[in-house]
Amino acid sequence: MVKLTIDGEVYDVPAGLTVLQASEIAGKEIPRFCYHERLAIAGNCRMCLVEVEKSPKPVASCAWPIAEGMVVKTQSEMTKRARHGVMEFLLINHPLDCPICDQGGECDLQDQAMAYGMGASRFEELKRAVPEKDFGPLVKTFMTRCIHCTRCVRFLDDVAGVEELGAVNRGEKTEIATYVERSLSSELSGNIVDLCPVGALTSKPYAFAARPWELTKTESVDVLDAVGAAIRVDARGPQVLRVLPRLNEDVNEEWISDKTRFACDGLLRQRLDVPMVRDDGRLRPASWVEAFGRIADRLKGAPGERIAALAGDLVDAESTYLLRRLLDALGSPHRDCRQDGAALDPSCRAGYVFNTTIAGIEAADACLLIGTDPRREAPVLNARLRKRWLAGRFPVVAVGDVGTPTLAVETLGAGPRTLQDLLDGKLPFARVLKDAKAPMMILGMGALARPDGAHVLHAARTLAEAAGMVREGWNGFNVLHTAAGRVGALDAGFVPDAGGRDTMGILQGAGDGSIAVVILHGADEIDTRRLGSAFVVYIGHHGDRGAHRADVILPGAAYTEKDAIYVNTEGRAQIGRRAAFPPGEARADWAIVRALSEALGHTLPFDDLAAVRRGLAGLGGAFAAIGTVVPAAWGAFGRAGAMAEASFVSPIAEFYMTDPISRASPTMAQCIAARAGSAKATGTHG
Repeated sequence: MVKLTIDGEVYDVPAGLTVLQASEIAGKEIPRFCYHERLAIAGNCRMCLVEVEKSPKPVASCAWPIAEGMVVKTQSEMTKRARHGVMEFLLINHPLDCPICDQGGECDLQDQAMAYGMGASRFEELKRAVPEKDFGPLVKTFMTRCIHCTRCVRFLDDVAGVEELGAVNRGEKTEIATYVERSLSSELSGNIVDLCPVGALTSKPYAFAARPWELTKTESVDVLDAVGAAIRVDARGPQVLRVLPRLNEDVNEEWISDKTRFACDGLLRQRLDVPMVRDDGRLRPASWVEAFGRIADRLKGAPGERIAALAGDLVDAESTYLLRRLLDALGSPHRDCRQDGAALDPSCRAGYVFNTTIAGIEAADACLLIGTDPRREAPVLNARLRKRWLAGRFPVVAVGDVGTPTLAVETLGAGPRTLQDLLDGKLPFARVLKDAKAPMMILGMGALARPDGAHVLHAARTLAEAAGMVREGWNGFNVLHTAAGRVGALDAGFVPDAGGRDTMGILQGAGDGSIAVVILHGADEIDTRRLGSAFVVYIGHHGDRGAHRADVILPGAAYTEKDAIYVNTEGRAQIGRRAAFPPGEARADWAIVRALSEALGHTLPFDDLAAVRRGLAGLGGAFAAIGTVVPAAWGAFGRAGAMAEASFVSPIAEFYMTDPISRASPTMAQCIAARAGSAKATGTHG
């Protein structure tokens, strides 16, 4: 500990801190523009100047290390004059267009000019103008406002791992720009909008849509990948206008992916807002009573063995739990939540969650990727991997295609043969894993969603045990999901009962006529052509693939329109909050299933959401400990057998369109077009 005096009071703070960090611990507010606790120190803006005893001039507190006996003054006259001067210089070239600036009301420069500025400027020179830059369809630029804090540059370099921004020219002609004129390619690029302390970088889709004081702000969780990032949903009336990150050190720190941030415009398009029934091959609007009546007529007298259900990737835990209870009442053992056919073993929870936890990545010292591309499948988790890699002594190797990684990854091989060689100790990295103190493995859907997936899962478990990844106080075996609702559905038991059919079996049965009724609960990632002549009931919120095949559509609520529980890839149950009401006659999914059960004569004993959650909590595990990770007991899972020769390939072929919401988003479509245009212009492929 180091003892120093700040504004006349003595504090003991940990060694190795800067004056700014020590002052923050002491509760002293120091203005800053370039400093950010998650980025490398730059010392550009000088707004954080403070007086240090025996120093002839103010020092930049963000870059000045503390020392024993140091005396710091954060409110002295010298400090105030220095801040006034810095602010005056910053505003020399800054356009005073706050009333029309789309950053107005959320601008650090605006706030700090009010709190620390001198209230007037002595400069009368003409302000310089800087041309706008084209950073693509997501980030809007007004570079005349830029104060060269370089937060955006450091974020893309350090966190995102895509070195696409930098300072060009010198002195008054300095500009922040891309080296080659092209769109930003990072899946995390939208975070520079949050980092920019002025209005130089703003959200292009949100530009001039609303002022911050017009919005209703709701804390929720993201469902467009399986990470479960903490988000804030800003809505005006029934319309979600933007999605921003919330701080959650255990999951996403303060970053979110571009899909999470910008795909919200897909919530407005292709929505299902009224029940529909199919007559003479065409869907038509109907009442809820008529829709339920049509379903009841088709199920009347149908044995449970001819009824099946599939749960999709965005489903919440409450509705999936109720649907499972309804199928039990109907006598059906046929149900599955693994649309892609992933060979996840529901008998052992440790075999289908990210046991290390996302924050636990920082404690690992070696990593093996199998059949996964973290950059496309989970950009925020990939940023945590990169953070650990930058800290050093963290070898990362891959089996299978890893796309374009943002950290150094050595590819050992393409498929199961390499995995077997590791298991047999034929590759040097097998020794690295055994010698590591905290080795970890990330097993992706590219390795499990294939006919031999159960055998791959068994081989991966055997390797984890042989390499010492599972030991007292550490579990390095991790499954990286791509579906937000998958772990919650597995925990809720939405898998085949004894003698029941899985996804492939249900599709086969629907095709040959042995399955007469299929309930698609947001299941849009299957080949609906294989449903044959089965009677299909679709519960969902978008007119996507499942709705196109449905005989009856029951309109549900999107994730921003209901209170719901989602369990992320690490097994952490989190609550999403309603930010807007569902459109038209759409209802929350759990309420639809409850009403359907009554129409079918098997009324479920749940009259409100609280009762459903009590039922979920009775299952134990994550549902009984919302917000925390409950360690899963290790056991046997997978099935021994020969693995095929086919290479492991990530299931995410197109990052910007992976679900009904992002597929309906015009902004995501623009991202795909912009990337294709950039690749064509520069002769590159990504």
